[in-house]
Formats: sequence, C-alpha cells, structure tokens
Amino acid sequence: MIFLYESAAAQHNQGFIDELKRFCSIELLTWDDWSDSGLEQLLKRVQGQSVFFRVRQPHAARFLEDRGVRLINRAEVNRIANDKWQSHQFLQLLGVPVIPTQKTPLPVPYVSKTADGHGGQEVWLVKSAQDMPDTKVPLLYQPVIPHIADVRAYVIGKEIVGAVKRSATDSFKANYSLGASAESFELTAVQRRDIENIAKALKSDYIGIDFLLLEDGRHVFNELEDPVGARSFYQTHEDNIAELLAQHFTKLEQNYPFRESDRN
Repeated sequence: MIFLYESAAAQHNQGFIDELKRFCSIELLTWDDWSDSGLEQLLKRVQGQSVFFRVRQPHAARFLEDRGVRLINRAEVNRIANDKWQSHQFLQLLGVPVIPTQKTPLPVPYVSKTADGHGGQEVWLVKSAQDMPDTKVPLLYQPVIPHIADVRAYVIGKEIVGAVKRSATDSFKANYSLGASAESFELTAVQRRDIENIAKALKSDYIGIDFLLLEDGRHVFNELEDPVGARSFYQTHEDNIAELLAQHFTKLEQNYPFRESDRN
C-alpha cells in the first residue's frame, strides 16, 4: 500500500507515518506536482495499488480513481470534505442539524470562511466592517452560535473510535493545532446516531466529523475533515489509531472490491 502525502505534510506527520509502519507494510510517496503532466507521472507510480490518499487535492483524487486506482478515502469523500459548501449541502441532505451557511453576508456579528480552508485557517469572526477579511476569494457566511466546545468524532469505516472535545479560552477557534485544550468526550446516543449516518452515507474509511456542543446539550454539525489529523486523539485516548487503521486496511484488502457496507 502507498501512503501519499505532499512533502511538507509528510514532514509534519512523520511520527504518525512511523507509527503506521509498525502495523502495516507501506511505501511512503511524497508528491507536489498536481499539473496534468504531474498527475500522469503520479498515475504511473501508483497504478494497480491501493493508495492512502492524504492530500487535499480533489481533482487529483478523481483523476486517479477514474483510472482504476483504489483510494482510501474515496475521491468523492475528498471532494465533499474539502469544500465547506459541499459539506454543508451534504449534511443538509442527510437531515442532521447543521450550522446555517450561505454565500451572502449576514448582519454582524458573523463568521466568514473560505470554502477550502482547514485547520482553523481562513476563518474570521466579523464584529464590524473593520474585521472583514481582505480577500477576493468567495466566502461562506455563518451566524455566530453560542456553544460550549467543538467536538471532533474520529470514524474508521463505520466505527466511531473516539471523540475529542476541544475548547479555546482566548479565541473563537477551537482547533487543537492552534492551541486549544483537548479532552476525551463521551458521545450521546443521538450524537452517535447522526455521526454513524454521516459516515455510512459518505462510505468513508477514515474521517473527522466536527460539531458544536451547544449550551443546552444539543449539537450542530459544522465540518468534515479529510485528511484528518490524530494529534488530539493520541493526547486523549489510549487506543492507537494507527493500529486501528492497519486493521481496517487489512479488511479492505481482503474484501476488495466489496466494502463492509455492501453486505449490510
């Protein structure tokens, strides 16, 4: 199996890559050329193999999958998760509670974000005209929703392997990579049901599903994360997510071309 990363991301995630090597046989391939010719060269390198696709490049994912490369996650997961507008539409279609999102500005205060940002980047809390981001990129707009914390559920296949509650004291962003605190979180039955429905509909292999925990105990979904990082999971859980992923990879190889969900 090939693990595909961009060069900078591979360096940043070297610890996770090394941990995965303990549990499965992998070849690390770093790639940064997403031009047409670059994709043709990449196809020659990965043709006929399974690829753990750890880049935010929906066009490349679709190119490879259309030519028979087996991707983990699927190209469609990469497309939906890396476009916040598509994620919003997808969650709405499933009928789960989701933060209202639109393409036109709201009365202040509101939250604005780019459709393809990740890790808390390119997200702004706009309280006045002075706070409006200086960018020509089309933005998405959401109301400010009072909440206790941000929760990320980690899902491998159809199984929820854990959830992390992330809280920030000096920022409205609760990303662990930006300094937010993290603790293990016990999901309610309703939260588990909604998360399982999302993962089942996506037919994802490994994804993060984020929602806001409201003051009255209810939840509202915000974003999907692919590729999803596991630093906060390792900080808060005893399970080794690399080992769990290796077990999932083995099942995928044994059952190919069928998925577990195809038999249920």
